[in-house]
Amino acid sequence: MMTKIPVLTDDPGWHGNRLKEAFALRGYQAVFISLKDCFLDLTAGSRGVVIPGFDTLPKFAFVRGVPGGTLQQVIARLDILHALEILGVKVYNNGRAVERTVDKAMTSFLLHHHGIATPDTWVCESRHQAQSLMKKEIAADRPLVIKPLFGSQGNGVRLIKQGDTLPVPMEAHVDGLYYLQRYIDSGEGTWHDYRVFVIRGKAIAAMVRHGESWVNNVALGGRCEAMAHDGELCVLAEAAAKAVDIDYCGVDIIRDRHDKLYVLEVNSIPAWKGLQGVVDVDIAQTLVDDCLGLMS
Repeated sequence: MMTKIPVLTDDPGWHGNRLKEAFALRGYQAVFISLKDCFLDLTAGSRGVVIPGFDTLPKFAFVRGVPGGTLQQVIARLDILHALEILGVKVYNNGRAVERTVDKAMTSFLLHHHGIATPDTWVCESRHQAQSLMKKEIAADRPLVIKPLFGSQGNGVRLIKQGDTLPVPMEAHVDGLYYLQRYIDSGEGTWHDYRVFVIRGKAIAAMVRHGESWVNNVALGGRCEAMAHDGELCVLAEAAAKAVDIDYCGVDIIRDRHDKLYVLEVNSIPAWKGLQGVVDVDIAQTLVDDCLGLMS
């Protein structure tokens, strides 16, 4: 009988199936469980965290998704990950890594703090401050990108240039907070950026994404093309992963018209379907083997 391993996700989909196959090849049964269904039981004699379907706590858990929700709900779900670590369960990626990277402001801060090239970024609640910043940047012919603090796959990302207005605080994807980055032009009409997949501090696969617009995410129609996972690009991705202290991640990088590279984001729950379609390495199996290797 195979040992069960919880894969924490609300939507297994293609990625969950790939992980299930990879775990099965190593003698483990992946069981998909939502963090919404896990809970703390702090009564006498309890084990502290209850994972449905597990009579005892597993040796490790694979995080493939942290559901959104209210601030209280998200904190409670992250509490589950933290508590599992305290109780001796290896969580891959752990709660601290997820917190650092799901929050774009903290990711940007850590990249900046460690001297890693990343676009100039401002994060503020004040609409007055955001408008003053926008006016200054636009006057200098430097467009800005506004993003939701929490989000992925390019959702809610927009470009602000001459003549545009700043979104109002209550508008969707703004929610009273302005996360603004200086726009990096990768080439008008030839838009592209890079995704590098890093496991245990080492780049294992990379691709260039060509977009129909300045947003190149695969989920929004970006076209993938494999590239060598070494050289300056991957050294930068590995440094970014180290800066946020993470088991595995997808690092998004862009090159400007002057050939300078910038790290845009570090994703702690990265999709890899597009990347897998253009590279030979089995990403799911590499992830599973690394996860299991931590327990040996």
